[in-house]
Amino acid sequence: MPLYVTFYETGPDALELLPVHYPAHRARVDEFHARGDLLMVGTFANPIEEGAMGVFRTREAAEEFVAGDPFVTSGAVGNWYLREWNEVLTTDL
Repeated sequence: MPLYVTFYETGPDALELLPVHYPAHRARVDEFHARGDLLMVGTFANPIEEGAMGVFRTREAAEEFVAGDPFVTSGAVGNWYLREWNEVLTTDL
């Protein structure tokens, strides 16, 4: 069964917008995780340059998350895209 990965790229005003919208973004992360739709989320080593990603169980959940994410709606995320991912190996971390 495929998973769906969102990739976020920061917008030009990200440094100003991210702290303002983080509490609402975090609440959305917690909500989607609690319902089992969001499996993993995090930034890359240099989030302003490299962005972030999230792994979702379904395309619908990923699209719903992005559509209402305060980081996206505020412009903190300047671009995002979605990829279907075929997981081959799962381990207990």
